[in-house]
Amino acid sequence: MADVTASDGALRRFLHGLPGVDAVGLQARAAALGTRSIKTTAKAYAIDLAISMIDLTTLEGADTPGKVRALCAKGIHPDPLRHAPPRLGNESPDAEPDRSAPKVAAICVYPDMVATAKEALAGSGIHVASVATAFPAGRAALPVKLADTRDAVAAGADEIDMVIDRGAFLSGRYLEVLEEIKAVKEACARPGGTSRSETGGRTAAHLKVILETGELQTYDNVRRASWLAMLAGADFIKTSTGKVAVNATPPVTLLMLEAVRDFRAQAGVQVGVKPAGGIRTTKDAIKYLVMVNETVGEDWLTADWFRFGASSLLDDLLMQRQKLSTGRYSGPDYVTVD
Repeated sequence: MADVTASDGALRRFLHGLPGVDAVGLQARAAALGTRSIKTTAKAYAIDLAISMIDLTTLEGADTPGKVRALCAKGIHPDPLRHAPPRLGNESPDAEPDRSAPKVAAICVYPDMVATAKEALAGSGIHVASVATAFPAGRAALPVKLADTRDAVAAGADEIDMVIDRGAFLSGRYLEVLEEIKAVKEACARPGGTSRSETGGRTAAHLKVILETGELQTYDNVRRASWLAMLAGADFIKTSTGKVAVNATPPVTLLMLEAVRDFRAQAGVQVGVKPAGGIRTTKDAIKYLVMVNETVGEDWLTADWFRFGASSLLDDLLMQRQKLSTGRYSGPDYVTVD
C-alpha cells in the first residue's frame, strides 16, 4: 500500500478507483439490519456491551473541573443505585452504586481538561480521550494543530480525536490531508517514546480521525475519506464531531464498517470505528451493534475496536438495564443529567 501514497497522483488514482457506492443498496442494507429483534438475555448482553463502548463526552465552552470530575465518577460507576430510587421517608440500604454495571470506555474532554480527567480516573482503567487539532472546525495552521495535540498527550491523554480538513479534502487536496493526519499521529507519540505502530506498545496515544461525514456531501466521499484516514495511520475512523446538523447515521456507519473490513483484507491492519452524535436510545445502540456483528464480525465487538461517541445514550441504556433487572421503568431522575 506504500506506493498508493507515494504521490498526489497515485493517491488520487487509488481513491477515485475505489468502487462507487450504491446509495440505494447501502440504505436498504442498513434499514434491514435495523429490523433485527434482540430479546431478553441477548438484549441484556447488548446493553452492557454498549455501555462498555461509550466515550462519555463533555465538549462545551462552560465545562469546569467539577463537571469533568462528576462525569468521570459517572463513567466509573454508571448506575447510581442498585435498585430503583427509594421513596421519600423509606431510605433503602441498597441505595448504592451498582457494581455490576460496566465502566465506560473513555471520558472525552477538551485538552485543558485532560489533567483533571486523568487524576479523577486514576486506577479505573478508563481511558482519557481528548479532541484536538482546533476541534470542531479544524480551521487552524498545522503547527497550531500539532501543538494542540502535543499538549493533550503531555497532559496524559490516551486517545486523540482529530478532525480532518474538510475544505482540503473537498478541494481534492488528498495528499495534503494525508500528510496532516500522519503529522498528528507522530505528535501522538509520548516524549521519548516511539509510535504504537512501530512497537505494538502503549507509548503513543491512539488516533481517532473524525471525517465529519455530514459535510462530505456524498457516500463516495465518505468511502474515500475512510480509506485516506486509514492509509495515513488512523487507529479509528469516526463519523462526526457532534457539532453539525447531520452526525452519525446507520448508512454512513455501515459504509465505514465495510471500509475497515476491506482495509484489513488488503493491508492486514485492523482499524476501529466510532459513530458519534445523535445516538440517544438503547434501540439505536443495539441496531449499531447488530450492524457491526453482521458486517465485520466479532473481532470488532469490543471497546478496542468500536465506540459510541455519546452522553445521553448512557442514561437510556441504564434505564433499560434497570427495567430488565426489576421489571419496571424508573423515572428520569433515576440517572444523573450531564
